Amino acid sequence: MTEPATGAIDAAVLDRTEPEERTEPAWGAVVSLALGVFGLVTAEFLPASLLTRLAQDLGVSEGAAGQAVTATAVVGAIAAPTMAIITKRLDRRLVMWILSVLLIVSNLLAAFASSLTMLLLARVVLGVALGGFWSMSAAVALRLVPMRLMPRAMSIILTGVSVATVTAAPVGAYVGDIWGWRTAFMIAAVVGALALLVQLATLPSLPPTTVASFRTLLAVLKRPMIRIALLVVLLVASGQFAGFTYVRPFLETVPAMPIETISLVLLAYGIGGFFGNFAGAFLAERNLKMAVGLAPLLIALSAMALLVLGASPITAAVAVTAWGFAFGAVPVGLQTWLVRAAPDQAESAGGLMVATFQVAIALGAIVGGLLVDHAGVATAFAYSGVATLLAALVTFAMGPRQVAE
Repeated sequence: MTEPATGAIDAAVLDRTEPEERTEPAWGAVVSLALGVFGLVTAEFLPASLLTRLAQDLGVSEGAAGQAVTATAVVGAIAAPTMAIITKRLDRRLVMWILSVLLIVSNLLAAFASSLTMLLLARVVLGVALGGFWSMSAAVALRLVPMRLMPRAMSIILTGVSVATVTAAPVGAYVGDIWGWRTAFMIAAVVGALALLVQLATLPSLPPTTVASFRTLLAVLKRPMIRIALLVVLLVASGQFAGFTYVRPFLETVPAMPIETISLVLLAYGIGGFFGNFAGAFLAERNLKMAVGLAPLLIALSAMALLVLGASPITAAVAVTAWGFAFGAVPVGLQTWLVRAAPDQAESAGGLMVATFQVAIALGAIVGGLLVDHAGVATAFAYSGVATLLAALVTFAMGPRQVAE
């Protein structure tokens, strides 16, 4: 496919690509992908809520046990851009089934882990499943629904993230306290099995339409709109994780909230993200640039509100809730942007996005930690506000020009 000279989405290219993809929406298959994402994110979040008991049982420090999270992120960043290449000749339905099986295997390995090495192996397997599933979900969704319904399909898929974000940690902590941390991973394995069963029943055959390679990956990366989108991903994700990682110590010290109130505020953040996901899809179907640009702008305003007016408990609670709503809208718009910028190489574009997101998480955590340790928690929120504001400005200045019909 020829790259549009302007860097914007070429309507003629889309018209040439879309007829093959204009099928009746396979919503059952889309829901099966949402269940898969729910299982993956649930498994990803479990160690954080089980860390103390897990470390005690395996006879390691909490810091060492925490490397289970790092292992998943690192492997996920590698798996995301390479999965389409490794599986280039396999039916995409089979690939998604295999990744769901890896999710189940990972949880079972974790549940029966007798050492830190076995636990890390389990998390490496999860990283492969997580990176691969995430990178290919948008490309698969593109073949399940018409292009005009992509924001809605991605919203449904990302609902799995929203629900897991709200429920995984508290449910995992509760189950871990009552029945033990191994039971929590067994339940996660059951969730993965249910997702696989639905995928077996609903996903149609999806033969590979393109043969991905490292050369393809580089070719997609050379497209101006892809590079701009990945810059926005880097700014938004690094700003998000540099600032929001430290929202609890901020709420404890600045508005001086009790722990019960902080828990409610964080719950409001999660609920806000759930509704933000649907709001992002609604706007992306109508104006993609606004959908992608307004979300980081609202994050920037929320971070600045916490900095300037955060001493007020009510203002802090509203700002955190708005932050959750805004971040919930981010993935829908960005996924839709990347797929529309490279409809002929959606798998490679998705892999690049997931890899960039993982790098940005690590970058944000490092920057945020350095700022908090050396200049105070407020500086992390300042960085978050600046980074997300830049993301909004880049989007409004150079982002997608096509208005979804």
